Amino acid sequence: MKLYRKNDFPLHRVREHLETGPVVLVSSTFMGETNIMTMAWHMMMEFTPALFASIISNQNHSFELIRKARECVINVPTVDMIDTVVRIGNSTGGDIDKFEKFGLTKAPAAIVKAPLIGECYASFECRLADGSKIDKYNMFIWEVVKAHVSPSPKRPKTIHYKGNGEFRIAGETISRRRMFRPEIL
Repeated sequence: MKLYRKNDFPLHRVREHLETGPVVLVSSTFMGETNIMTMAWHMMMEFTPALFASIISNQNHSFELIRKARECVINVPTVDMIDTVVRIGNSTGGDIDKFEKFGLTKAPAAIVKAPLIGECYASFECRLADGSKIDKYNMFIWEVVKAHVSPSPKRPKTIHYKGNGEFRIAGETISRRRMFRPEIL
C-alpha cells in the first residue's frame, strides 16, 4: 500500500472527494406537469427496504412538484448523455418541456405516475418514505418501490460530479467478493 503525503485542502471543495454517487436525472409529475432535474446530492440509506435520500433545493422548479406528488423516478444516465445532463441542469421546467426539448423518451412506470427516462440505463421508482427533513434540510427520504435496470452495459460508465463543472467517469469494476463473508455481501 502507498503512504500518501497530504496537504491542507479548502473545505468548500470537500465534495470533490466525498460526493461519489452518480449524477441522476429525477423525473416527476404532478397535476399534469412533468419535469426532469439533474441531481448529484443523494445517498443510499438502507438495503431493505431500499431507502434513498436526496437533497433538492427549494429554488428548483421540481421541488414543489416532487413535494406535492410524494413520488418520483431516479434515472441513471451514462456518459454518452453528459451534454444533455448538463443542459437539463442549466434549464428550468418552468420555461420548457425538458422531455421535448432534449428529445428524451417518457416510458411508463409500473407503480408511480412519474415517467421513466428511456435513454437512461437504470430507473428507480420512488415513493416518499419520510418527509420530516424537507422543511429544514430540503431532504427527501425515498423508498425505492420498483427498479428497472438494463442488462447491458454490464459496467455502465456513469457520471460523477466533482463541482466546478467537472465530472469523473466510473465504469471499471474490481471484485473482492471472495474476501467477504456471505452474510455481509
